[in-house]
Amino acid sequence: MLANTPVKKLLEHIPAIFRNKYFLFLAAFAMWMIFVDKHDLITQIKLQRTVNKLEADKEFYEEQIEVEEARRADLEVNAEKYAREQYFMKKSNEDVFIIVKE
Repeated sequence: MLANTPVKKLLEHIPAIFRNKYFLFLAAFAMWMIFVDKHDLITQIKLQRTVNKLEADKEFYEEQIEVEEARRADLEVNAEKYAREQYFMKKSNEDVFIIVKE
């Protein structure tokens, strides 16, 4: 009498792997780890994007540091040239002509 119940017939149509308790536990565990856990997949993807952005920013700023260090070294060597060009400084017996390119 138990074999003819509608639930038993329905269970017979489900493949055996989906009725296996180990498979069901593994599937539930995978769903928990992917969607529910504190360190779920979506959070990990967001964190990886943040890390990639920060690494790109780090490379950019390292390049900018190199450029600015080169400018500072040039300034130390050519301080007089920099003062004359940027601030239009001159000696007391000199005349300064500013040529503007159009």
